[in-house]
Amino acid sequence: MLHLKPVAAAAALAVALSTVMLSACSGPEPAREVAQYDLLIRNGQVFDGSGAPARRVDVAVRGDRVVALLAPGAPAKATREIDAHGHAVAPGFINVLSWATESLIADGRGQSDTRQGVTLEIFGEGWSMGPLTPAMKTEAVKQQGDIRYPIEWTTLGEYLDYLQHRGITPNVASFVGAATVRIHELGEADVQPDAQQLARMQDQVRLAMREGALGVGGSLIYPPGFYARTDELIALSKAAAESGGGYVAHMRSEANGMLEALDETIAIGRASGRHVEVYHLKAAGQGNWPKMAQAIERIDAARGQGVDIAANMYAYTAGATGLDASLPPWVQDGGHDAMIKRLKDPATRARIIAEMKRSDGDWENLRLQAGSPERVLFIGFKSDKLKPLTGLTLADVAKRRGTSPEDTAIDLIVEDDSRVDTAYFLMSEDNVALGLRQPWVSLGSDAESSAPEGVFLKSSTHPRAYGNVARFLGHYVREQKLMPLEQAIFRLTGLPARNWKLKDRGCLAVGCFADIAVFDPAAIADHSTYDKPQQYATGVSDVFVNGVQVLGGGEHTGAKPGRVVRGPGWKGTAPAQP
Repeated sequence: MLHLKPVAAAAALAVALSTVMLSACSGPEPAREVAQYDLLIRNGQVFDGSGAPARRVDVAVRGDRVVALLAPGAPAKATREIDAHGHAVAPGFINVLSWATESLIADGRGQSDTRQGVTLEIFGEGWSMGPLTPAMKTEAVKQQGDIRYPIEWTTLGEYLDYLQHRGITPNVASFVGAATVRIHELGEADVQPDAQQLARMQDQVRLAMREGALGVGGSLIYPPGFYARTDELIALSKAAAESGGGYVAHMRSEANGMLEALDETIAIGRASGRHVEVYHLKAAGQGNWPKMAQAIERIDAARGQGVDIAANMYAYTAGATGLDASLPPWVQDGGHDAMIKRLKDPATRARIIAEMKRSDGDWENLRLQAGSPERVLFIGFKSDKLKPLTGLTLADVAKRRGTSPEDTAIDLIVEDDSRVDTAYFLMSEDNVALGLRQPWVSLGSDAESSAPEGVFLKSSTHPRAYGNVARFLGHYVREQKLMPLEQAIFRLTGLPARNWKLKDRGCLAVGCFADIAVFDPAAIADHSTYDKPQQYATGVSDVFVNGVQVLGGGEHTGAKPGRVVRGPGWKGTAPAQP
């Protein structure tokens, strides 16, 4: 018991009474103000995109940005709350090699990628949607297939703005195509630029960089990119490097000359001093499979010497391109019409067939690298008459027609008056896993983003269009255990954002744009196959782009909040054309 002297007791009583009276007069203590947000994602395992392990925090979004990471259950209110149910909450995924350039015009929802958590599509493998001359526009309209549209832009920046104004779900970005710049100044002939022409090509690159391009994208297996020499590519890369842009390439060879082509890419990186990257790293053709490990060793060595080089991949053993990749590059000198004319000439055709049967040439003969006509699969025709052949192999069609594989390939290109979309089975499963293990490899589908409806049902596609990210996270990360989940998420987010200077993208931290994917690591899976490719992946429940929900409960909301993501040379206004 506490004993007080009489005076002290009286004083204590007076203080106590005054405190009670003050409390009575002032009323109850005011409630602490609860923060108000537009969106709260609670009960998730939050990955910030840096490669760090997940944290149990709640994600608070206001407008288009992440504004707070709260302790679980912290007092807060929001216009919308999402219960992640313990699933992964990650930055939206970045598709570093997208061909959604036309599919987003047909359907801005980009469903096959959105349902995998992709929030940014990056275009520009060799060809970009600008800059264009009037003649290039005319030819592009002529070559359009199932998706037809007027070309209402001239520069790359104008195309990207066109997409945003039209309404798209994902964000978009692009490289300027080295082949596009070449055609703009030189046409499609096998010629070399003089000093003035090369200077104009560099000016086109500078214009694209000021419009927000990420750098220069090359595709050197195909004409007219095939005709470009290394010094031309270095000149274009240096023009992009002036404002921080990099260089990425479908290398000159992924088969017999793979290592020499990689040396060229490394040399371009050394010369430009900026980031360089190999598109869809692969060793094509069984005889070249041992080169995958050798290529990885060379990349690691170059990185150790200070060259900022990396690669991207898709998670499949088959590639996809045109059937015209089975033809010698000289056949396409001068463009599509010149190619068709040569294919129709009997003497020239005989020469072409002789070269198609050889594997020792200085070009990438994908038909032979596939190993047999059974491993060449048709996935898209322009002509309604030929569309029933979709899903058949070159061997199937050759047998039906009673013609050789070479004659069949040439006949189909002529009859369809197109390159004929084709899948080639080229890679080994072991090499796909080996490549994906490398810490500097990001992911790119090398495909469109479509839906199993409407115009997209007129052709087939490669399963990577519907399953690349989900296959990576499900088959290779969860089932094959190639890497921890946090590392896999880094490859899809923070790594490409760092490589290509994507400010405040690919991250889930205060100040980052609210591009967010919520998915179940135990359930995410691809269902797309070569026989039935148009099947959505599952396991992603919610996706947000710039703070707007575009996927809820696994279904598209119809929202199209996508924006143009600009590169390091962006000046904030439309630049004057050179």
